Amino acid sequence: MNKELSTTPRPTFKRTLQRISMISVVITMTLIWLLLCIASVVTLKQYAQKNLELTSATMSRSLEASLVFNDATAASETLATLGKQGQFSVAEVLDARRNQFAYWSWNPDENTDTLSPLVSRWLFPVPATQPVMHNGKVIGEVRITARDSLISHFILTSFAVLTGCILFAAFVALTITRSLHDGIVTALQNITDVVHDVKTNRNFARRVEDERIEEFHRFGLDFNSLLDEMEEWQLKLQARNAQLMRTAMHDPLTGLANRAAFRSSIAALMNDSSAQMNSALLFLDGDNFKQINDTWGHAAGDCVLIEVASRMVEFGGKRYQSYRLGGDEFAMILYGIHSPEDVQQICTALSQKFLLPYDLHNGHTAKMSLSIGFALAWENTSVEALLEQADRNMYQVKHQRPTLIS
Repeated sequence: MNKELSTTPRPTFKRTLQRISMISVVITMTLIWLLLCIASVVTLKQYAQKNLELTSATMSRSLEASLVFNDATAASETLATLGKQGQFSVAEVLDARRNQFAYWSWNPDENTDTLSPLVSRWLFPVPATQPVMHNGKVIGEVRITARDSLISHFILTSFAVLTGCILFAAFVALTITRSLHDGIVTALQNITDVVHDVKTNRNFARRVEDERIEEFHRFGLDFNSLLDEMEEWQLKLQARNAQLMRTAMHDPLTGLANRAAFRSSIAALMNDSSAQMNSALLFLDGDNFKQINDTWGHAAGDCVLIEVASRMVEFGGKRYQSYRLGGDEFAMILYGIHSPEDVQQICTALSQKFLLPYDLHNGHTAKMSLSIGFALAWENTSVEALLEQADRNMYQVKHQRPTLIS
């Protein structure tokens, strides 16, 4: 059940606003249409009734002479003349004794509309009657019934025009509403894009643009303030991580890369066939470091180690990477090497760097040489083999050279 719900596409904010607008406009316009139709029909009923009464009053005066002279033919002709104008469908004249004096009706065969009689019965439930007067006495009565087809045609035409106007007004309202919604949708889309970019790409430098809508503007300001804090927190975290990484990968005494960094670098070197073909590894080990520690103390020994690291960095520059493996053990990775002779020349030059006395910062100096052994990367197929060869060669050099006395 939850899985099905999660895969159902959610409507966008813009589509939701459009649907709300559509429902609101349809309901509102439908109610307006119904109210206008009811008001129009009620008004039409009152107007049509008054008009029918006015017509019957006019006919009563026209028929006065016919009743006085008992001329039924003239009365019928008068009814026919007025009836052909389309004002009524049935007209009946009664004399003073309530007998039918004259009668006229519209041809019922022409009326095929079933709606007209219903409309007529609602608008005119009873015929309009008007007495015929002569010298202040009632000499007859006129009864007329409204014409159904004219009334229904007028109502249908009115409803059609009213419906067309309502539909046009609804279209205009929806168009204006959608245009007004664009600002809200754009503002919300801007905020959504920033939130998504921050969440997905961790782009804490992104900011929400100023919005003209007050609520969105305030939300943007608050969100930008939050992003400022998050960006500051991220920078501090990155700096802290960099510091931790440096601490984890560097020797705290000498500042050189430590054993962990060395293992990572040598593994990367042996995995890169192109770099392996022109690289070499140097192992360096102090020859009389224990004597310096025993004679002058560990503080003096630390001064010597710091100076050794400084000289290695000065010698290697940016071309060769130096490492402290622990105690008085150091390493250096050489790049751009093409022969054992090149390595031997570098070892000789590097050894010369360590012949100068070391300042112990206690008013005394000491001398310490370092035994250097090397191994060629292209002659070994694994990290262990490379390290073992360099270490073995370094101990061979150490056993062949005399120990310097401070």
